[in-house]
Amino acid sequence: MNIPFILSLIVFLPLLGSIVVMFMPGTKEKEIKNFSIIISLFPFILSILLWTGYDYTQGQYQFVQDYSWIPSLNVRFHMAADGLSIPLIFLTTLLSVLSFWYSSRVIKYRVKEFFALFLMLEMGMLGVFVALDLVLFYFFWEIGLVPMFLLIGIWGQEKDRPQYSAIKFFLYTLVGSVAMLLAFIAIYLQTGTWDVTAIPAMMPFASNPTLAAVAFWAIFIAFAIKVPLFPFHTWLPDAHTAAPTAGSVILAGVLLKLGGYGMIRILIPFFPQTFRYFAVFIAVFGVISMIYGALVSMAQWDLKRLIAYSSVSHMGYFTLGLAAAVYYGDPESQIIALNGAILQMFNHGIITGGFFFLVGVLYERTHTRDLKAFGGLSSRLPKYYAVMMVTAFASLGLPGLAGFISELLVFRGAYATMPAIAIVGIIAIVLTAAYILWKIIQYVFLGEFSPEKWSKIFDVKHWSFGEDMAPFELITMAPLVFGMVLIGVYPSVILRMINHASQIILGSAY
Repeated sequence: MNIPFILSLIVFLPLLGSIVVMFMPGTKEKEIKNFSIIISLFPFILSILLWTGYDYTQGQYQFVQDYSWIPSLNVRFHMAADGLSIPLIFLTTLLSVLSFWYSSRVIKYRVKEFFALFLMLEMGMLGVFVALDLVLFYFFWEIGLVPMFLLIGIWGQEKDRPQYSAIKFFLYTLVGSVAMLLAFIAIYLQTGTWDVTAIPAMMPFASNPTLAAVAFWAIFIAFAIKVPLFPFHTWLPDAHTAAPTAGSVILAGVLLKLGGYGMIRILIPFFPQTFRYFAVFIAVFGVISMIYGALVSMAQWDLKRLIAYSSVSHMGYFTLGLAAAVYYGDPESQIIALNGAILQMFNHGIITGGFFFLVGVLYERTHTRDLKAFGGLSSRLPKYYAVMMVTAFASLGLPGLAGFISELLVFRGAYATMPAIAIVGIIAIVLTAAYILWKIIQYVFLGEFSPEKWSKIFDVKHWSFGEDMAPFELITMAPLVFGMVLIGVYPSVILRMINHASQIILGSAY
């Protein structure tokens, strides 16, 4: 279905919704919540049409919109989508709908501000995935910074120092953004254009490897902070722990993907040889992230903080796959590695997004995330236990679930191009199984349930939504669990589109 201006509709409908919410009376909380859910459904439906309308027989970019924006600076309003961006657009709209649905039941104060900011955040994230002008890309990249800063600082749990965490998140991201902006300006002065599709052919700084390396690292660090890659990760655990449930879901499910997307969309085409030159170095930091993140997860007793550190580990798989894709090797293995890296981004979004929803479900009832406080909940919360088990095993990489496919592709591609580093990275798989089975499954669900210990909490009148998962919570998790299973047993549903993008991106760069 060819819908005119479909990308503009996807990106700017949330902004329109945010403006409408701002003008709605603050006392009409129910109407604000329902309107936010409804307006978020439109970009989600359009993202499905975008997916089904993608033509594999055509070139890389489709649904193109290209207009003059700031003529004096040669800036254009240039948007398009391809096999890399469409899955991430779908992921963003899906998690946004689920976040609005879940938050409509749990957000009790300053409702108007929360939903207005969240809609603006959705607009910024979607814009990054379709912008093909560097100024437009930077505009959307930065516009989501303030809403997330406020969501963490205002609606975070006081005991988790939300203001400190929000400022730390803001400063980290801003430092990287400034470095990236300076590099963008340098590229424009070198090439005379901001067009992401035109710059690769001009090979910026090709005659000066030193300047190419400086520009590459300025942009890479901005993206690495967002991923986050070790050692630029220290803002993440604090931000995740302090953020409200929906904020953590979007932070892990989408915002981290902005950095990975930027590495593929900008760094590979702009600096292919520079990226290849530093690939081993980047792969090493990816493996360090994988192992370090898993080890630190094992040391956590706060369930939310544990999952936050697991994001550092799982995005390390993405970094390893990306580095393997640009390193020397046979083209087939390079494409496989990039397929695995992109699929890992998508899988991490649905799996870790689900994890944070599930932490929210438990926290709303018990008002604690201390793993030592739990035990034996499998007998008391059978539905919750079942959903958590699927999510945990998907994160662990169990065959038949989504996490296995992306990790398999990453290691298959990496072993062919940089075998020694790939072998070391396998340690992370064992450590991931250890912290998921030991800390999450054992401490939360196994063992004996103590009625005396939980007598007040498990009295129905003290529960927020009944003893086991409420229907609205099951509805929230159902699409994510379905996605984990579907990709695990039929990965071609998404790999066909990803593979099309990988072939074009690597084929044109190398």
